[in-house]
Amino acid sequence: MSFVSVQFGDFCCMNFLGIFLAIGCIVTTMVLEGTHPTALINLPAFLVVFGAGFFACFVQFPLSDLLKALKHFFWLISPPRYNFQSQAELLAGMSTIARQQGPLALENSVASASDDFTRTGIQMIVDGVDKDALYSLLQNAIELEQERMEPCVRFYESMGGYLPTMGIIGAVLGLIHAMSLLDRPDLLGPSIAVAFVATIYGLVGANIILIPTGNRIRTALAEGAMFKYMTLEGLVSIAAAENTLMLKRRIGVYTGNMNGD
Repeated sequence: MSFVSVQFGDFCCMNFLGIFLAIGCIVTTMVLEGTHPTALINLPAFLVVFGAGFFACFVQFPLSDLLKALKHFFWLISPPRYNFQSQAELLAGMSTIARQQGPLALENSVASASDDFTRTGIQMIVDGVDKDALYSLLQNAIELEQERMEPCVRFYESMGGYLPTMGIIGAVLGLIHAMSLLDRPDLLGPSIAVAFVATIYGLVGANIILIPTGNRIRTALAEGAMFKYMTLEGLVSIAAAENTLMLKRRIGVYTGNMNGD
């Protein structure tokens, strides 16, 4: 099995675990320096940074995009899995069937496909769609799917840009409160410390959670597009009645097997 077919399955838990390990390094550093981790617990700072940052995104994105983006956050735990090798074997098998029994015989293969994109392509071949129209329709479907998913990535990138600024706002608000305690030196130090918690929230939230999440979703989308383009190449080869060896060479670019073995 090729590396691309297993990377999501083998490392999906590492994505989410990375967040906890990164935060753990920060907390461990605090402990080693003698600061208690509870110093980072501050509800007003949390509301300013994450609350205001999230609602700022309401200005930029419609509610449907926000809900879609939040749903895809769980790709850090269970991302889509693409088995390139299994798909290559399916396409090769359908090529053999189509050459021996004709394209109509592929109707029985529709149910064996693992995704809607492949099932749609097979049905088009059965319905007699020519290879040029097949390529155009399926390519458009891939590109439009990427466009529909782009707001999910931009949501996390945008929040990753807003949070550090919200952290600065929270720090300024905290310092304003600290200035009101100049006549009480015993409370001034702790108040200033709390003011900078918002800055930490903003930087950690942006650089450990949000921006990496957006990049992970983008990577998953690119992997899905590559899987579909491989499928597209195979389906076009079947529609053009090319021999199975030629099909294997076409899709070998994606599986790392250019010899068609």
